[in-house]
Amino acid sequence: MLMLSPQEIGDKILPILIRKGFSEHAARTIADVFIENNLEGVDSHGLARFPDFISSIDAGRIQITDGPEQVASFGAWEQWDGLCGAGPLNAQAAMNRAMEIARESALGCVALRRTNHWMRGGTYGKQAADAGMVGICWTNTIPNMIPWGGNTPTLGNNPIILAAPFDDAPVVMDMAMTQFSYGKLEQHRIHRTQLPVAGGWDADGELTRDPKDILDTGKLLPAGYWKGTGLAFVLDLLASLLASGNATSDIAKLNGEQQISQVFLAFDVARSGNGEEISARIREAIDWMKGDEPESIRYPGQRAAETRLERLVHGIPIPEETWKALG
Repeated sequence: MLMLSPQEIGDKILPILIRKGFSEHAARTIADVFIENNLEGVDSHGLARFPDFISSIDAGRIQITDGPEQVASFGAWEQWDGLCGAGPLNAQAAMNRAMEIARESALGCVALRRTNHWMRGGTYGKQAADAGMVGICWTNTIPNMIPWGGNTPTLGNNPIILAAPFDDAPVVMDMAMTQFSYGKLEQHRIHRTQLPVAGGWDADGELTRDPKDILDTGKLLPAGYWKGTGLAFVLDLLASLLASGNATSDIAKLNGEQQISQVFLAFDVARSGNGEEISARIREAIDWMKGDEPESIRYPGQRAAETRLERLVHGIPIPEETWKALG
């Protein structure tokens, strides 16, 4: 493992993005998303994904743009077109716009169509929480999850994020509708570690903790079994309806994952109390959940905040092969 600073990683990938045609501002926005994901310990969606991101540009799935454009407005709900541009760039702009609307109307919704993979959805929930707002966002995907009771992937794992402001470590729940995301499975496969619980089916149709067996079959276990199936379906349906964009069934007809639909909601919770009052409510909820085991129970987002502080001091661990692959 190499231990690298955010500056060193930025110096490596920023010129690559600029050479691909992004403006310096757009390139820096995209680079910061990859770096932050590694800083917060979500290595499956950090530099490990960067070569695939570049490959998607080269294949024409990602277009070089400076962000999305508005196509319709219905009061506090707007529709935007991602122009097939970079997912992280479009997602950040969409959440920013949702927050702008929320500052005027208490809540804002931006539904985004024809965009691409946003890397880690928690980035955009945290974006709202860092601004003192509650953020909710979700995305649809290619069909990569079998519905409960089925045998063929017809659903996306459609991650949803819910976030709230809290001191320097906001609450951020980021979950796919599969028990484990593809990125997490790949990280366990690379490190040759078993999953803590069953995450999918092997070639014999048995539930397994072996990430390689699950990746080979592509049969990932829905989170919450039938409940995950239902929620994945509804999230896909709502994203398509709100954005007037593609559903998973439409994405399946395209070349790879592209032109997906996403939704971004922001709530200006400062309308219901000042920052100290909101923090006190969240602290009470966290303390109640942890009960008599505050050291062994973490709230969603706590581990990421702790990892970020640690890696800012000691560096970000990057596998040598990942670093060399960047050229």
